[in-house]
Amino acid sequence: MTRRGFFKIFAVLGLGAAGGGAAWLQQARAKNPYYAGPRTDHFDGVRFFNPDHPWSKSFGELWRGVWFSDKAEWPDSWPSPYAGARPPARGEGDALRVTMIGHASLLIQTQGLNILVDPVWSERCSPVSFAGPKRANPPGVAFDDLPKIDAVLVTHNHYDHLDVETLSRLAARDAPRVITPLGNGTIMKAHDPKIAAESYDWGARAPLSDRVTVHLTPAYHWSARGVNDRRKALWCGFVIDAGPDNRIYVAGDTALGPGTIFSEIGRAHGPFRLAALPVGAYEPRWFMRDQHANPDDAIAILRAVGAKQAVGMHWGTFQLTAEAIDAPEQALAEARTAAGIAAEDFRALRPGEVWTG
Repeated sequence: MTRRGFFKIFAVLGLGAAGGGAAWLQQARAKNPYYAGPRTDHFDGVRFFNPDHPWSKSFGELWRGVWFSDKAEWPDSWPSPYAGARPPARGEGDALRVTMIGHASLLIQTQGLNILVDPVWSERCSPVSFAGPKRANPPGVAFDDLPKIDAVLVTHNHYDHLDVETLSRLAARDAPRVITPLGNGTIMKAHDPKIAAESYDWGARAPLSDRVTVHLTPAYHWSARGVNDRRKALWCGFVIDAGPDNRIYVAGDTALGPGTIFSEIGRAHGPFRLAALPVGAYEPRWFMRDQHANPDDAIAILRAVGAKQAVGMHWGTFQLTAEAIDAPEQALAEARTAAGIAAEDFRALRPGEVWTG
């Protein structure tokens, strides 16, 4: 099977699981294998949802948006000029250091803590190791060059964010705490009981130290590991509160949607020193706008949460959608210029590239 052929099948099983247009898909499994809890304003007893952003594409729209959309050809290899970064053992005091690992994987160092977000060191983001979206560049930091990791934040269960093989390696090496939204801990522990997963709802707080607390925030997205578990685990963004002048917002995967949640996050947790915002995996736009932000959307999110600066992620490593590999970086530059934002205030990071402030 060609890479493009498997990409299409993977997209239907992965991205397509969000569609919800086919009755057989909606009725495939009545119970939730990951989480059992009371109904809330974003959980109906089986599936999670966004109260202000319902999304249901028909199966025909899904087929047209994923299977028949024209896709740019990505190079097999697109190495980063920053590859091979070697982070320090620890961050010092209020200093903030963010290193791009690749795609949505970030190493955040501050207040003496080393925090990984959505770590993926596997060669593919796929349910199988022999096929599926493959890295166009190696991780910006080699696994063996990572400092000791204190905590891991996992936003949701898509394969480009929740990589059980990497989590298992981290558990064996460092035994970090893993903070994740409801249901995702079940997936991790089923793979490896040694993964120290802690599952929380939106609005929960998890202290990492006497100086750093993590808050789980809503995101406009969805979840699935296959065709039968759509929206049965929760998704989220994170606020890392490391002091009044040292708060970081990590949006995770999100659409702009109606934007309600972002102004609320800004009021509840801001001001933010830095926001890590998704800028890639957004074409075809008519289909992807309900789940992934593009650079224009990312700037709207930046302004809504009130962050001083931002870094762009979720681009340039795994081909998940139709745009060219470098399109998000170019589109961000255009959107930045149109919005009057300086280049240094919103950079699309390449693997190994470092933001400090």
